[in-house]
Amino acid sequence: MTGKIGIEPIEQQDRNLGGMDFLLLWAGAAVSLAEIWAGGLLIPLGFATGFLVILLGHFIGNIPMAFGGVVGSKTGLPTMVAVRPSFGIRGSYFATVLNLVQLVGWTGVMLWIGGQAAQAVWPMPSFGFRGWVLVAGIATTLWALLGHRYWKWLQRIAVTALMALCCIMTYVVLHEYGLGRLMAAPARGEMPFMVGLDLVIAMPISWLPLVCDYSRYGKNTKTAFWGTWIGYFIFSSWMYAIGLAAALATQSPTPESMVLELMVGFGLAVPAMIIVLFSTFTTTFLDIYSTAVSALNIWPRLGERRGSLACGVLGTVLALMFPATAYEGFLLFIGSVFCPLFGVVLADYFFLRRGMYFEPGTDPQKTYWYLGGFNPWAFVAWAAGFGFYHLLQRETAWGSSIPSLLATGVFYLILMGLFQGRFGVSKRE
Repeated sequence: MTGKIGIEPIEQQDRNLGGMDFLLLWAGAAVSLAEIWAGGLLIPLGFATGFLVILLGHFIGNIPMAFGGVVGSKTGLPTMVAVRPSFGIRGSYFATVLNLVQLVGWTGVMLWIGGQAAQAVWPMPSFGFRGWVLVAGIATTLWALLGHRYWKWLQRIAVTALMALCCIMTYVVLHEYGLGRLMAAPARGEMPFMVGLDLVIAMPISWLPLVCDYSRYGKNTKTAFWGTWIGYFIFSSWMYAIGLAAALATQSPTPESMVLELMVGFGLAVPAMIIVLFSTFTTTFLDIYSTAVSALNIWPRLGERRGSLACGVLGTVLALMFPATAYEGFLLFIGSVFCPLFGVVLADYFFLRRGMYFEPGTDPQKTYWYLGGFNPWAFVAWAAGFGFYHLLQRETAWGSSIPSLLATGVFYLILMGLFQGRFGVSKRE
């Protein structure tokens, strides 16, 4: 589709990931200290309602995430290249730049969190938490550099170990606090049900800008879809539940730290340390690799290895120099652009083009070129959806992620239905 080095569709013979590989890949993404922390945000709902919100939110949020992966498994394209048919070749650069900023930023956030947690469990006297940041940054960058043929084996080993250790972690939490105590723990503060639901939905939605980068290696679409959906649903729900339980029992704003301290208190410092390091590796390498793949959409000759190395270095430097709180709010704001943006992309692929991207010719003026490389109707729909997202967030208690995604997609289809013949919009010939 692109005719450029590094961003061509992955051919079928080069695809080697099956359903279990995707399950483990997204399980590794979900086993994260950040997700345990996010579960603690639901403390105002109490345990029973909070657990229901966790399950329902992941059930809903995983659907667009997994369907986003279908685009990659069908076309063989990475996510930012798959944005081209809806936004135009140059229009896709808008999404790419924002994605690069958030991925480098989130790399820094995850390394900072991992470094702080590792220092709390196993202090490094000479270097402090920065020593652990360097260790995690180097290891995670090397993980990304190895490529997809080695990930499947690394993920199998690391995630299998994490599964066993998470069982131990869950046992420790329930043994210490007891299910009855958790059910009886009073909810503190107020949080509408729909706001809590949106906090959960936002987590799987946040992976939409990355999901095709991995699903394009799927042997077939069905196993890629269900492996992604099931892997992330089970393990992200699990981490949220652990965070909610620890937060309710201790009333701590940092339940991930409380869980690790509890494990250390049980004489499980080594398992706690393995959880910290492996969860950092299996989650953050996705950010590093996807930074490289996203950059290829603008600079196709950069190469995956150089891009991964650049992201690993930049993310590590960020984690060494600034606390996560210094830029986490900004990254969350940038992330809010991707709900309406992928409302456009999913509507374009599944409804407007009915699952078929095509090449009307080799001339770039005929290949998703629209108006100077931009599809204006995609940007109009996105801008309206972005405004709708923040309006809902500010004025209502009904959540904003899924409503903005759906509304933007519908608005885009209406605009394209009315004006598809203008600005050189490509049509099947």
